[in-house]
Amino acid sequence: MDIQEPACPFDTSAYTGTPDSVPQGTAEDIPALIEELDRLYASEDYPAAEALLRKAKEKTVLGNDWRSRLSIVSEELGLTRKMMKEAEALAAIDEARKLIQEHGMGRTVSGATVLLNAATTLKCFGRAEESEPLFEHVARVYTDNLDCRDYRFAGLYNNMALTFEDLGRFGKAERCFALALDTLEYCDNSFCDKAVTWVNLAECYDRQDCEDERIAECMERAGECLLSPEVPLDGYYTFTVGKCLPAFERFGFFTYTAQLKKRMEEINGLS
Repeated sequence: MDIQEPACPFDTSAYTGTPDSVPQGTAEDIPALIEELDRLYASEDYPAAEALLRKAKEKTVLGNDWRSRLSIVSEELGLTRKMMKEAEALAAIDEARKLIQEHGMGRTVSGATVLLNAATTLKCFGRAEESEPLFEHVARVYTDNLDCRDYRFAGLYNNMALTFEDLGRFGKAERCFALALDTLEYCDNSFCDKAVTWVNLAECYDRQDCEDERIAECMERAGECLLSPEVPLDGYYTFTVGKCLPAFERFGFFTYTAQLKKRMEEINGLS
């Protein structure tokens, strides 16, 4: 993978220094907050989730709890993508970047993971070129600090691949998808993530040549993952199937489409 010098406002050279380890109080119970967010997301009550995060962040500012604040800002990034609020997303990216710089978190895995979220958000709003330096920075931090089989690499490679795809650099996109699949081979219960990656790769081939024979192979592999008897039938499974079904339908894999819809009905108690 080529490493280029950042040439955008998100200059990763600023993410240096020693992480801030000054003791501080905790103004917010983040695990409890995430649990409540998951409940609101399940009912798609995004305005309530937005209000919950806003109130929680206010408490962290008053309590000078920058660590919890950074976690909340990272959650805001995901929510702005769900709600497609670009202005709010860019504000959250700027806030996250400043907190990471101020507290020397840029070379830590936790800080880099927030930057990965920021890069993914930039890509979501059509700013793939701006996101690339952040992805490359995260790749360097992960490589320096994580085992090469760590599951976090799969998310990084998948999002990098989608970014390269948007930039028309299909060779790099294909290599990143391959790296994501290699990583997922070492991860437990990775059926859903493998399925998404295979679908993403199929769509990458389709953008280059709609008659590419590899499209069918990728969709077959995705279907096998989602219909495996070993895949956990939980909330993440239903989310993943919902995300992949349009591709099965569009590429004409109607048998898989019917099987997956039947399984979804069974899970939801509708059969």
